[in-house]
Amino acid sequence: MDTHSIIHGVETMFLIFIVGTAGSGKSLLTSTFSEWLRMSKQDVTILNLDPGVMTLPYTPDLDVRDYVSISDLMEKHQLGPNGALIMATDLIAGHVETLSNKLQDIDSDVVLVDTPGQIELFAFRACGPYITMELTKEPKAIVYLFDSVFSLNPANYISNLFLSAAVFNRLVIPQAHVLSKCDLLPPEKIDAIVEWSKNPETLEMIIEQELKGTKRLLSRDMMYAIYSLDLHFLLIPVSAKSNKGLIDLNMVLERIFTGGEKFTY
Repeated sequence: MDTHSIIHGVETMFLIFIVGTAGSGKSLLTSTFSEWLRMSKQDVTILNLDPGVMTLPYTPDLDVRDYVSISDLMEKHQLGPNGALIMATDLIAGHVETLSNKLQDIDSDVVLVDTPGQIELFAFRACGPYITMELTKEPKAIVYLFDSVFSLNPANYISNLFLSAAVFNRLVIPQAHVLSKCDLLPPEKIDAIVEWSKNPETLEMIIEQELKGTKRLLSRDMMYAIYSLDLHFLLIPVSAKSNKGLIDLNMVLERIFTGGEKFTY
């Protein structure tokens, strides 16, 4: 008997957009989390929204590269790689209806959307919010990745906080926040970064201790601005290589989508 996502007796498809800076581990997490969900008896579809990616650690069920070709755009319009990426990302908006129809035909429980490697192509161009809203009217969430190695420096961590807040401002979709690639740092370093996300006083203390001059002032004031908006960025340590933290990530997504109930029945 097939399982289906249900809210208040109505079958529902849940869309999860994997978002983060270049190199933060979006595609690998998409691959690992999809396999983990399938082992949990979830029906999962993967949509690749990155037109410029050369190889992927998974086989997408839907792939924008089937509709937009970077190499063709470079040749036809005499563009470099960056210009072609920008044009390709904008052109994807013209295929949203087709992608939406295909998603409805597949009718899975969960759709994982692997977004472009360059976060600005997805979040900070007009096509990003349009694609996010028009792809489907079903419930959506963002999993925003904080690269653990990058975030180890408090100034970088604050920059990631600010970027995550900016993505939320652009898309206005509930967010789960993942500290990705946590297998690359010692456990005590991971614990320290997670503590920053839990305790603003601890974060302020490390800013005062490790940063100086303008960088200290900017980081502290940016932190104050974010917390004054009552935005919360509790980090979930996750390793896409060891599956660490996937249960915790799934629980947060269940709270977002169903108030803590399972995705499927």
